[in-house]
Amino acid sequence: MISIKNKTTHHLLDYEKVQATFSWGTVARELDGLPNGKGLNIAHEAVDRHAQTNLKNTVALRFIRKDNRLQEFTYSELQKQTSKFANVLQKLKIQKGERVFSFAGRIPELYITALGTLKYTAVFCPLFSVFGPEPVYQRLSKGDASVLVTTTILFEQKIKQILEKLPSLRYIILTDAMEHISEKIRSFSKLMDEAETEFTIPETNLEDPALLHFTSGTTGMPKGVLHVHQAVLTHYITGKYVLDFHEGDQYWCTADPGWVTGTSYGIIAPLLHGITSIIDEAEFDASRWYSLLETHKINIWYTAPTAIRRLMRMDIKPKNIYNLENLRLILSVGEPLHAEAVIWGQENFGIPILDNWWQTETGGIMIANYPSMVVKPGSMGKPMPGVEIAIAAINDDQLTLITQPEIQGHLVLKKGFPSLFRGYIHEEERYKKCFIGDWYLSGDLAKKDADGYFWFIGRADDIIKTSGHMVGPFEVESTLMRHPDVAEAAVIGIPEPTIGEMVKAFVILKTGKEPNETTKMDIMAFARKEMGPAVAPKEIEFMENIPKTRSGKILRRLLKARELGLPEGDISTLESS
Repeated sequence: MISIKNKTTHHLLDYEKVQATFSWGTVARELDGLPNGKGLNIAHEAVDRHAQTNLKNTVALRFIRKDNRLQEFTYSELQKQTSKFANVLQKLKIQKGERVFSFAGRIPELYITALGTLKYTAVFCPLFSVFGPEPVYQRLSKGDASVLVTTTILFEQKIKQILEKLPSLRYIILTDAMEHISEKIRSFSKLMDEAETEFTIPETNLEDPALLHFTSGTTGMPKGVLHVHQAVLTHYITGKYVLDFHEGDQYWCTADPGWVTGTSYGIIAPLLHGITSIIDEAEFDASRWYSLLETHKINIWYTAPTAIRRLMRMDIKPKNIYNLENLRLILSVGEPLHAEAVIWGQENFGIPILDNWWQTETGGIMIANYPSMVVKPGSMGKPMPGVEIAIAAINDDQLTLITQPEIQGHLVLKKGFPSLFRGYIHEEERYKKCFIGDWYLSGDLAKKDADGYFWFIGRADDIIKTSGHMVGPFEVESTLMRHPDVAEAAVIGIPEPTIGEMVKAFVILKTGKEPNETTKMDIMAFARKEMGPAVAPKEIEFMENIPKTRSGKILRRLLKARELGLPEGDISTLESS
């Protein structure tokens, strides 16, 4: 177990007390609400209210271009720019609730689009800039896109060829076009130049749709997950209790807004707390990342297991090379973080990496390791105050809560927290199947220990049934990661008539280690000793890369499909590298 020093400055000092007295009504009172009681709007809370205070000249967004040029927006300037974009939507006669999509890299226009759309009370939907034409078409079509904000090169390469199949798409706004191209294809800068800097946010109800995020399905079309403006309460309080934002903080979330983390915690949450967000346009580069942490005096760093695993594989001791004295917290989300990664953070930064768990459907962090709490490496942590989470047995659509510690079951969340999704767009039946009574079924398996910490077992559909045992891939991967030669591991089950399924591991070795039979046998012997022969991998395959999503999730289903020669399903979020 690991404790973080200097606990007294944290917002959440007494977890049990806060949990016992917590109410979402109290959280709502920490926000302003729209003037004259006209509801609750995410963009007002994130931008406009700060622009009227002593924070107006504080840098809200600092963009670092690939060539290291900086572009900054204060809260006052961000209010004007987002109001301009809201006026653009008004001029284009976009209606409340219509969908405005972005398809671009981490450029200022994307963030202005997001906040201006929320301010206007249209629905914002971000897409990864790495998507090809088919994934883009699926999402624009299913999401009934009215407006698409993108770049000229992405339009030419990926949008032009699918335009005829998108009758609902009325406008394409190009961020780098100096002039309008046609009635349908407009210039972002020209529209913005013609727009006023004042905009009055219309009445916004708590249940008004705000955000649409797509998650990749196992097969077929991706799911469109809809969130409402009330989700801002979760964004705000998790920023306070989990990310521990304080006035003056410099914060860096490495996630792209095309992934829900990049919107909830790369755009909204830090702005709600009036701090400075660092946004790097470039892709992962270890030396660049460490330099950014030093140069911009980052206090809080929120990243993904993919990045952490890459850093772990490199022979760099950051504290020996870079001045990281300002770095107060490191957090991770995506794929559950192995204990070795948590400890590696302690050894290399002087602080453990704090894992947390949530899903696109939950809209915000649900289980976390809090800065003031003892960290159990490998654990997801404890539930957010205000969110009731349990382990349950599910049989024939009947749900029974498991109260004994250390019993594996389904991870379920009780309805009632503001950021729980309100639907899968155009898929009402699929949405209904996510619930039994008042409980949302996450699809994950977990267990809770005697101290109330939750431990991830695996996705319910990833569980391996072998020799009468139910084996969670994460458990086996965590064991393999403890072997001194192993940098990364992914585990799947392969059909085997005599035992049900055989456990197979895909392993990336640390730099300098030889992928030979001797190494393979040594890892297998280590796993058998640690886990027992029934659970340990019976086959190991060395790889240079393990397929993962850009959000850091290992695509075990893709490994299995390739192993068995089955259809690969939706791989639109596959990490390109």
